[in-house]
Amino acid sequence: MKITRLELKNFKRFDDLTIDMTSLAQPAKLVLLIGTNGSGKSSVFDALEAINKHSKHTTISRTELSYYKKDINKNYEIEFTNSLNKVYSLVSGNYDGVNLGNSFYGRTSIRQVPKLTRTSLGQSQFSFENDSDRPKSFIDRDNRFENDIEKVTSSILTDVFKGNSSTEEIKESYISPINKALENIFVLDETIGIKLVSIKPPLDGNISEILFKKGTSEIPYDYLSSGEKEIFNILLNLLVRKEYFQDTIYFLDEIDLHLNTQLQKNLLKEITENWIPDSCQLWTASHSLGFIEYANEAEHASIIDLDNLNFDLPQVIHPSPKKNFDIFEIAVSKEFLANLFQGKRIIFSENTDTPLYNNLSVENTIFFNAVDKLDVFYKTKNNPSYDGLADRDYLSDEERTEIMGLYPNFYLLHYYSIENYLFHPDNLDGYYKALNKAFNKESYKASIKAEGLAVRDKIILGLAGARGGYPFYKENAYAPKLKAFRANSEAVLAMFDSNDFDTFYKVFPAKDYGTEIKERQNLNPADLAQTQWFKAKIKEVLVK
Repeated sequence: MKITRLELKNFKRFDDLTIDMTSLAQPAKLVLLIGTNGSGKSSVFDALEAINKHSKHTTISRTELSYYKKDINKNYEIEFTNSLNKVYSLVSGNYDGVNLGNSFYGRTSIRQVPKLTRTSLGQSQFSFENDSDRPKSFIDRDNRFENDIEKVTSSILTDVFKGNSSTEEIKESYISPINKALENIFVLDETIGIKLVSIKPPLDGNISEILFKKGTSEIPYDYLSSGEKEIFNILLNLLVRKEYFQDTIYFLDEIDLHLNTQLQKNLLKEITENWIPDSCQLWTASHSLGFIEYANEAEHASIIDLDNLNFDLPQVIHPSPKKNFDIFEIAVSKEFLANLFQGKRIIFSENTDTPLYNNLSVENTIFFNAVDKLDVFYKTKNNPSYDGLADRDYLSDEERTEIMGLYPNFYLLHYYSIENYLFHPDNLDGYYKALNKAFNKESYKASIKAEGLAVRDKIILGLAGARGGYPFYKENAYAPKLKAFRANSEAVLAMFDSNDFDTFYKVFPAKDYGTEIKERQNLNPADLAQTQWFKAKIKEVLVK
């Protein structure tokens, strides 16, 4: 199961919050909640736990209710929609009656066991299948780790005494999965990473013996670092319980504790891609740089930014755009970011263009997402540390040159938009030749010119209005230039009417028109952005 929409009303931190992910092409496998301390991340988990409890017909205590938002006599409401568009509702304990079974599985941030204590098996009675050993509330300590040890050691003993499995098969079932994960997380560095050697059950008054290899030494669990214990704790928990939670919302709070940036990123990647079934969804909360880095890169991840919002007012939050530089500032200071990206050229570009630019692998350059041309312009205008790359749109050659001169770290495409490059006759010619497919460049150019003639009147009607929304020349010192710019639409129209194809094509909106031309059909922009022509032309733009 995957959640696509979550609504919380009068619940803990929130008067009226909606997390809406319905616009995504596919439901997210990872939902990362980010925001500074106190922004409400854990309150979202409390809502998921409330659904979990009511689904299992567990009563929420009066003490827990007193922690809910404002007036406890006023109904709280929780509603979520799953990936099948099925809506489930909960209103102050009145559940809609649907038994969701094991559709939710949560872990609190207070879960690490610093030292093993149990000296025998069977010290507590609980049901793994029903998750009956979970904490009573999401602010209580989660003591499931030693239960997980008991479960895995009991299973090993059963396999040994029943003789159903060989030693190698037992290792393959219980040891190898964890070691493979540890290998991925620590990236095969034997001097830093750990390897699980053996697990012995708690018997005869002795605590469980769990040994790890680090370098040439064997180390018992109690002497691992806090970060190493954190990683093993999570992996063992998922290994032991995954069989019971195959269509589930996993919500795991702060699984990045005690870890450096690279380990944070590696751990989240490992859990999301290899330990959470594809039919499930993982919700986690963090303001760590490593988690944000991974969620930015992963196609199956959504980032929900709860920072700097007034939750006494209704709020609808959508997933943050990928490669959004602003969200990194939640994790670290501007000074740290400057050091982190030292030696790298940071370029802000327009929304969906950013992944295509990053695929160019421009040396020592990282493209970050901006909302649109205005956002690119204002992010770079007064900050010489960053560059910006935006669509040219309706600008004459002289205007484009002058604007890039007035704003030194702001760059404009040579053509109207990135689509003009992707579907340029020369780019398509190289693309089709590489596939050994026929392409008539002159016929294609004629089709574009015919499209331009057909939409000319529409272009004229919108030309002045479009240029009026551009952010250039709006400083007081540039008042004369702004006046001249607003009166200069004729220069662009002259380019549009030019018989020279390249002059016309500079201001032809290829993103909006010509989309039905047969040579453009069923083409993937990501493939068109891999041609040598495209790469060379974009790199040319980035040099003044």
